[in-house]
Amino acid sequence: MRVLRRGDSGVDVADVNTMLHALGLLRAASDPTAATAFTVETEHAILAFQQQRGLRADGLVERATYLALRGAQYHLGSRPLTFVFSAPANGDDVLALQQQLNGLGYDPGRCDGVFGSRTLNALRRFQRDGGLDPDGVCGAETVRALHRLVRVPAAGGRPLLLREQEKLRKSGRRLRGKRIVIDPGHGGPDTGAVHGHTTEAELMWDLARRLEGHMVAVGMDALLSRGANNSPSVARRTKLANDADADLLLSLHCAHHSSPHARGVASFHFGNGDVTTTTAGELLARLVQRELVARTAQPDCGTHPKTWDILRHCRCTALHLELGYLSNPADRALLEDSTFRDQVAEGILVAVKRLYVLDAMDQPMTGTFTVDDILRHESA
Repeated sequence: MRVLRRGDSGVDVADVNTMLHALGLLRAASDPTAATAFTVETEHAILAFQQQRGLRADGLVERATYLALRGAQYHLGSRPLTFVFSAPANGDDVLALQQQLNGLGYDPGRCDGVFGSRTLNALRRFQRDGGLDPDGVCGAETVRALHRLVRVPAAGGRPLLLREQEKLRKSGRRLRGKRIVIDPGHGGPDTGAVHGHTTEAELMWDLARRLEGHMVAVGMDALLSRGANNSPSVARRTKLANDADADLLLSLHCAHHSSPHARGVASFHFGNGDVTTTTAGELLARLVQRELVARTAQPDCGTHPKTWDILRHCRCTALHLELGYLSNPADRALLEDSTFRDQVAEGILVAVKRLYVLDAMDQPMTGTFTVDDILRHESA
């Protein structure tokens, strides 16, 4: 589909306006011509929707925003739901189903609004336990059974968190053997943020190689999502992590902003206001943020839930890290400094170690634990 923006018009814009109106974000246009126009009001409504849903808030309607808008039109029971491998159902009705199954103790996996195989298995178990035909189709009879048991949709955060923590515990405290996909943003002709001769793609490639070296040194199985001069799609990057049965994916980025005053580091994990975010991803984001701020004295821009594809489509815990602004002179000087990139690589590794030790290495050690300390801990 074409990317829609302010000033565009046509049937596809009318479709977007209709969906925004159905969600209560846009008033219906009295003029038929205005109904097909992408106006300032449409842009504001899109921004509000993107912020609500944890999408990139740019006021543009690209594929991810359009699919989220389309999915927001459904409620549980408005259509039959089942697993289709080639085209998984996607929408608010799937999210509601996942939340209710999760709240009842069934494990649909991450509550991401995508009807995958784990949602199918959880649905079948619920149907079997409820005396229904375990056909894996969420139709009227299954919806009635869910509503009888769950009057208010369950957020389902705590069961998911406990399951993920138990998975971490069972995987062991050692880093040796853990499989990590390191994803340097952009690459090849896609340079990402640029200032002069400095590009995001080159900086993040260098950082990724430093992080890879640290991880290999402690016995981890580190995989790079791209080479020095290519830029695979987000779908290929997430497929690599899923096919490799990775434990973690770490996507490395820096930013650019119209204001030269914007600076600092931020960590993004899967989730939004409607999706439970108390997961291993949120825990790791907090640990990474804590380590990076302590080590680099960079402004703390916090941790944030997002539904970006790199976070949503990874079956493993995934983070998107923004490690400074090339548009800010102070941040740019740091990013161009190899010592800073070493500090960042070490901080990320220490945060990953803390995740698997599960609070045994607590706050007093923040910013001071080193790769050598990890090596001693791994060999103890």
